[in-house]
Amino acid sequence: MDVMSNRIRPYAWGSRTAIAELLGAPSPAPHPQAELWMGAHPGDPSALLRSEQITLLAAIEADPVGELGSRVAERFGQLPFLLKVLAAAEPLSLQAHPSIAQARLGYDAEEKAQVPLSSSHRNYRDRNHKPELICALTEFHALCGFRDPAVTVELLAELGVPQLDHYLSLLSGQPDSDGVRALFSSILTIPSSLMEPMLGAVLSACVARVQQGSTFADEYRTALELGERYPGDPGVLASLLLNRVVLAPGQALFLSAGNLHAYLSGVGVELMANSDNVLRGGLTPKHVDVPELMKVLDFSAGPVEILGGESAGAEVVYPTPVPEFRLSRITVDGAPVPVRHDGPQMVLVVDGAVTLASGGSTLDVPKGQSVWVPARDHDVVLGGHGTVYRATDGL
Repeated sequence: MDVMSNRIRPYAWGSRTAIAELLGAPSPAPHPQAELWMGAHPGDPSALLRSEQITLLAAIEADPVGELGSRVAERFGQLPFLLKVLAAAEPLSLQAHPSIAQARLGYDAEEKAQVPLSSSHRNYRDRNHKPELICALTEFHALCGFRDPAVTVELLAELGVPQLDHYLSLLSGQPDSDGVRALFSSILTIPSSLMEPMLGAVLSACVARVQQGSTFADEYRTALELGERYPGDPGVLASLLLNRVVLAPGQALFLSAGNLHAYLSGVGVELMANSDNVLRGGLTPKHVDVPELMKVLDFSAGPVEILGGESAGAEVVYPTPVPEFRLSRITVDGAPVPVRHDGPQMVLVVDGAVTLASGGSTLDVPKGQSVWVPARDHDVVLGGHGTVYRATDGL
């Protein structure tokens, strides 16, 4: 078992307090702290505090079977998951992630075209897909997946904006996934000379409907907040097509390939396949490749499933359909909790302090610390008092 030293990504939307307070560092931090990365992604691999410091990526490359176990090493050839703490003080971009087939095609095409990995116009940073699970540590707000078309027609029609009539007819005349595709693609390609006055009229109508106590007041408020941050951005209008979701602490969302989403605010533990591939659709000054985004989007529409987790003693498991990862939350309250697993494990303490015991060695782990448990240390027992999130492969 090894204590991990992890990198923090300072994206502008990050919180100055959440990650700092989790780590016991001075708060507020001098710069935004958006994501704490725990894993072996080449972009920011964690370091292991062994007798000689080594990155987790290098340790796995040197001994893949010892670190990952034969089963995971043979299936994936690398650590298949990436664990993060995500702390959003401001909305993230409207985005989706590719399937594994799309990621391989896209990556290879950009390599062939000699687009540098560091280029701001690069879409694919690796050849992997990026299904992900976000589990709320605080109240967490998000836009996730396309809403039921009939409800979206009602929401847009209630605004009473004449400039929207043509676009609304695309969905009201075909209230299914094809209609959603037609409306969304039209919104993203509206010329800025038309978008700005249309969006101004839409946001004015949102103000009026909020004041009138509309049942869609939360959705309209979100559009108003996004409009303040990203004036003239088509993503503001596109946000009105998506489900608005609020997670209570302990609830989670699973996002499969092609799910259009934007995290709005809150702190959560995020577990995903080991990838950094993002296709953006708006709400960002970064590169937006509309044709490529349209290739990967899933336009199926309907309500979002909120995961409460499945209880198994001290452990609450968040099942997903992917083999790369499995997340669970464990409450340790004095009694020993065995967490045996023949593959790799990461344990992140988010509250209290716990101990990890394996093979005669013990680690004391305070809040904010993460531990790498290689496959060779497969018999582990948690003790102490605290709350931990545990990441493993999902095989």
